[in-house]
Amino acid sequence: MIRIGNASGFYGDRFDAFQEMLTGGDLDVLTGDYLAELTMLILGRDRARDPSLGYARTFLRQLRSCLGEALDRGVKIVVNAGGLNPAGLADALTELADSAGRPAAIGYVTGDAIERPDALAANAYLGAFGIAECLRGGADIVVTGRVTDASLVVGPAIARYGWERTDFDRLAGATVAGHILECGTQATGGNFAFFTELADMRRPGFPIAEIEPDGSCVITKHPGTGGAVTAETVTAQLLYEIDAPDYLGPDVVSRFDTIQLTEIGPDRIGVSGVRGTPPPETLKVGVTSLGGFRNSMTFVLTGLDIEAKAALVRDQLTDAVGWDGLEFDLARTDHADPETTETASALLHVHLRDADPKRAGRAFSQAAVELALGSYPGCTLTTLPGDATPYGTFTADFVPQDAVPHTAVLPDGTRVAIAPPPVTAPVPARPSDHGAPEEPRGGNTLRVPFGTMFGARSGDKGGDANLGVWARNDRRYEWLRWFLTADRVRELLPETASLPIDRYELPNLRAVNLVIRGLLGPGVAGSTRFDPQAKALGEWLRAKLVDIPESHR
Repeated sequence: MIRIGNASGFYGDRFDAFQEMLTGGDLDVLTGDYLAELTMLILGRDRARDPSLGYARTFLRQLRSCLGEALDRGVKIVVNAGGLNPAGLADALTELADSAGRPAAIGYVTGDAIERPDALAANAYLGAFGIAECLRGGADIVVTGRVTDASLVVGPAIARYGWERTDFDRLAGATVAGHILECGTQATGGNFAFFTELADMRRPGFPIAEIEPDGSCVITKHPGTGGAVTAETVTAQLLYEIDAPDYLGPDVVSRFDTIQLTEIGPDRIGVSGVRGTPPPETLKVGVTSLGGFRNSMTFVLTGLDIEAKAALVRDQLTDAVGWDGLEFDLARTDHADPETTETASALLHVHLRDADPKRAGRAFSQAAVELALGSYPGCTLTTLPGDATPYGTFTADFVPQDAVPHTAVLPDGTRVAIAPPPVTAPVPARPSDHGAPEEPRGGNTLRVPFGTMFGARSGDKGGDANLGVWARNDRRYEWLRWFLTADRVRELLPETASLPIDRYELPNLRAVNLVIRGLLGPGVAGSTRFDPQAKALGEWLRAKLVDIPESHR
């Protein structure tokens, strides 16, 4: 088998994780994922300021202290830190290695950039075969631009086992392994709903996949590291930021409803049975654009007449700057008969988005401050007047598989064109589940927080949010699939009441996944929600009180 670890789940993850993973135990390959949707905006702005940038510079600093360790141990490194400029990062890595007296063979993957004149960046999600070609060409380090997160793991497996483009089940199994690894310690207890049950969560270890020739794998971590690898920590990550059970990728469609998890031993979970089908005819393109400028001010409303105080601020600010682009969000954090000023107070968050940086800047924030002596009693703000900041929007587009010049650049400079998949198929039709089974017989009920019985993991998908919920045993799943309908979610989470919700059942994981369309507006970079990436959406649901039959506890 090939033993592949992860040392980064996002741009800003634990800095010394590369060193930890290289010295903590045996590895064949170490991967790092840096390219969230928000990161592409950051890198796009970097490149606009300096064309030689556009890659994740943190990776260079991380590698400076452990390049020799990786070379001595023969551990290949595969990262998507190339961002919008993989060639630039490859050059910087070559310079770093040469200056350290440890020459390294650097390969990179390019061709993902798509021409969109009005966009800050537009990049197709490439597959894994370019990475595999670089590794076959002798690369010690492979850097890529925009590939799917899972491709960082699938590519090394292809290179090791010589899988063909039509080995769909094997590719799907490795894709699932890559999805489990891609967010780092989220697979080993990080952000886990039942974290209080885990022994040591101060510093969870990063995950490892031991991938077999048939695409099955064991998920584990280095011995002696914190956190835990259990069927539930793996389930939670499997449910993170997914859509329908047919998980679309550029090389294969992976059937998440075929995944089987097996407890093999402490911190060892087997993943098997994954079925794959031909990839779609198109590649997803992430388009990042500048949406305009925004600013926010927060008013503290204390004591009585909270709603009237908020209404006065709305009227006053609308008179001052106009209604267009203004958003008001009243957070009722106040308590009855409060013991402190803080518990007596609600917060009115006011946001303004506009194409004009002056209107969204000082014109807005100064108008808010000028209300201090002429508005509601006790008027205070938590923010000082300031300028507007630019925000981005993320949208998805699609191009034919053969429209992208996917290219592997080998360490000797040879450029190898990666052909599109020889077999593709239309995206499988998977309608949302609108119905539900009959209500299970339960007898007496207990009113308890939903999360005492069920786990959840949520996240962002552009302007949408996904909410994956799993049951801890078969009896609870029987009740969950009856109870957790789209309409029930709208009832429990009022922010979703007017939004379309797609619902999918994953009985193999005892889970229900709900995709809430449009919850995040223009996407994470432009969202003004209190929870702009929907990371806490699942915990909000788990805090809601529901009536659960005693027989299904």
